Amino acid sequence: MLEIYNEIVRDLLNPGGDRKKGLKVREHPKKGFYAEGLKLTMVTSYKEIERKLNEGTTNRSIASTNMNATSSRAHTIVGIHLTQKARKGNGQETAKSSIVHLVDLAGSERASNTGATGDRLKEGAAINQSLSCLGNCIHALAERSYGKKH
Repeated sequence: MLEIYNEIVRDLLNPGGDRKKGLKVREHPKKGFYAEGLKLTMVTSYKEIERKLNEGTTNRSIASTNMNATSSRAHTIVGIHLTQKARKGNGQETAKSSIVHLVDLAGSERASNTGATGDRLKEGAAINQSLSCLGNCIHALAERSYGKKH
């Protein structure tokens, strides 16, 4: 479970890590993007998933603005790796794996409405910039699906 706060990737299940430096994002040729050093936790039940989600949630970056008393100041991503194992009739074990990513994007707020100054203003600018970038990516993907090139 990680958050992206002011363009810094932080591990929400390892709050003692270097919060100023953050984690490096890497790309694996087969598995795709990942955060180097992100804590992975094995769970075996929905209850354990819920406990880990609650643990990470308590470490999220939140602050009060004029628009929201507990405004999330970062984007949060949770990756849940699922593995289903089964035995065939001959006793051979098979496994199916998948990953589900849950994403909570920080809210976009107009600076003039929030009364933000200092750190809150800087956070808001980073949030709006990353949401704008995401919007551009989605727009480019949509155009590509209609045959337009960038």
